[in-house]
Amino acid sequence: MERYSNSNGDSGVSAYSIGPDFIQVEFSTGSIYEYTHSSAGKSNIDMMINLARSGSGLNGFINKYVKNKYSRKIR
Repeated sequence: MERYSNSNGDSGVSAYSIGPDFIQVEFSTGSIYEYTHSSAGKSNIDMMINLARSGSGLNGFINKYVKNKYSRKIR
């Protein structure tokens, strides 16, 4: 997992991992969810990857667009 830079200092996301067709997101609660092209849509995953790399906006995007569209809860 790569540490989420959280440039605004108020995100519920702490880390992420990117794969060929998914992103795994670790929240500050310790829960890890995996979002895939199949579960959340390719355009949403692409946006999540961009937001993760930029370190801003990922938590808000998840809450607004893909909150329950995860493929599995890892932890």
